[in-house]
Amino acid sequence: MSADTLTLLRAGKLDGTRRLDLSCGLTDFPREIFDLAESLEILNLTGNRLSDLPADLPRLKKLRILFCSENDFHHLPPVLAECAGLSMLGFKSNRIERVEALPPSLRWLILTDNRIAAIPPSIGNCQPLQKLMLSGNRLESLPDEMAACTNLELVRLAANRFRSLPDWLFRMPKLAWLAFAGNPFVEEPTAAAAEIAWADLALEEKLGEGASGVIHRAVQLSSGRPVAVKIFKGAMTSDGLPASEMAAYLAAGGHSNAIPILGKIGGHPDQAQGLVMEWIDLDFTSLAGPPSLESCTRDVYPMEASYPLPVVIRIARGMASVAMMLHSKGIMHGDFYAHNVLRNAEGSCLLGDFGAASFHSGLPGLEQIEVRAFGCLLQELLDRCESDCGGLRELQQRCLLEDVRARPSFVTILRELDDFA
Repeated sequence: MSADTLTLLRAGKLDGTRRLDLSCGLTDFPREIFDLAESLEILNLTGNRLSDLPADLPRLKKLRILFCSENDFHHLPPVLAECAGLSMLGFKSNRIERVEALPPSLRWLILTDNRIAAIPPSIGNCQPLQKLMLSGNRLESLPDEMAACTNLELVRLAANRFRSLPDWLFRMPKLAWLAFAGNPFVEEPTAAAAEIAWADLALEEKLGEGASGVIHRAVQLSSGRPVAVKIFKGAMTSDGLPASEMAAYLAAGGHSNAIPILGKIGGHPDQAQGLVMEWIDLDFTSLAGPPSLESCTRDVYPMEASYPLPVVIRIARGMASVAMMLHSKGIMHGDFYAHNVLRNAEGSCLLGDFGAASFHSGLPGLEQIEVRAFGCLLQELLDRCESDCGGLRELQQRCLLEDVRARPSFVTILRELDDFA
């Protein structure tokens, strides 16, 4: 399809195009793209063999989003800093070693799975930055200037070379979703788990797909029972390492508001890693969809989404309860989002997807970061509540306080929610 698109581009038949997707082995940036300068907003060049971008790229004056993942870049082209309207850059899975300059207008930066050893201090000028994905690099530190990026909400630092996290990170006023597993300072326990043979599983239809893997319905042949099987995609995801996810899932143990794990897969023909999970009734559906390009850090709900107050309270209690359990075991979920919550019409709910989970060994401040994530979830529920929410609004607002230390703990949150039940 991209080859056909390239043909149409070169024939001048894409006038007015706002989004252009080209993945056809390109080694050079097609100059015909500049013919779309008056309209082009999203340019996706993922899956080519590009190693640089043209010096006159700023001619694409309406360009907001640029994807160049899975190419051959060894550096982040400095010309990007001159593109005044860029709000999102995706350069995942290249061979980038150097990052010299960034556009100050960035909201969302993806540099996962590269060879980056340092982030430039100029990142502190990226005041709108909300989402920063740096997992799978060679970072040992972050520049102190980054503390000026006070709009940061989601940060991925997994699988790097950090021996500690910077103190200022724990004071970031809006940070809610943080992943840091797979670094030298993180001790990941080895949890015993039942091994379920791949030959004992019959995969059926695909149920869903996330950053770390694909989930299928399956049948365990020896017992005949339905199960869900998650096969990890590879050695590195945008959230971190599959091994870290498995360790967190298994260490979390059982909780009535977490998806139960039956065991890990053994004997996969391609040596793929995977988990076997208890089958969840189809009455349970995702509470929301993941963030969009426009919403950046916030989940997307159906337009018609509306919940009775008792359902809101039940979901909130369930999620506060499982979060309290996780932190009591030194586990930060890191992706505490509505799109990782399954729920039914009555408000029974289950938290899943531990792809961004990290062991924190009691590091102070991490629970309060996740409390903000809970506050975002509660805010979304209350915004769609069918009746007056009373004091729940006050609780939700305390969870979002920019003074991290002033936020309530999950123990306090659960106690206060019990008063509303």
